[in-house]
Amino acid sequence: MVLYFKARPEAGDYTIFMGIDKYENEELIRYGFIEDIWFHVDKMSSAHVYLRLNKGQTMDDISEGLLEDCAQLVKANSIQGNKVNNVDIVYTPWQNLKKTASMDVGQVGFHNPKMVRTIRVEKRINDVVNRLNKTKVERKPDLKAEVEAVGAAERAERKQHLREKKRREDLDRLEKEKQADLRSYKNLMVAEKMTSNKDVAAGGSKSLQELEDDFM
Repeated sequence: MVLYFKARPEAGDYTIFMGIDKYENEELIRYGFIEDIWFHVDKMSSAHVYLRLNKGQTMDDISEGLLEDCAQLVKANSIQGNKVNNVDIVYTPWQNLKKTASMDVGQVGFHNPKMVRTIRVEKRINDVVNRLNKTKVERKPDLKAEVEAVGAAERAERKQHLREKKRREDLDRLEKEKQADLRSYKNLMVAEKMTSNKDVAAGGSKSLQELEDDFM
């Protein structure tokens, strides 16, 4: 089961979600999107909370209010972290999460520690937590199917772009060939390079009338 929450409206149309237990967290670790940002209480047990950004966005695009929503939700869903003040929350892109066979269920590491950021939460803000909980929806998604569907759509989009690119290149090539043919034809039709029947007659033994009669 995955729990979904809506971030504050003024931050934009963003979804925050988390697994209901460590086994669901394992699925979220496995089947994520590059737009997902992972949140967790530092050095304490807590829920794995994710924020799904829009395509092309990075951690630098997370507003202060949106960051507060995610951090408060993580703290509120940590048995130990919810009881104390001045809790550190770490967050990083989903693709930076590292999972090895030796790790326990739900446990993760990082490929690049420099991509991990920290925010200090001084205390729980009930207004924020209560607002988020009012938007909570429980669903049991097929995470693997969702990832595969998005991947298929992205591949189809890339193929379409390649087809459009090839079409533009073919049109450009045909236009260049057309222009080259026109330039070649114009060179052939330059007056200085043209020879009249009169010129031919002047240089040969036949008269102009005889040449014209031959042509006819």
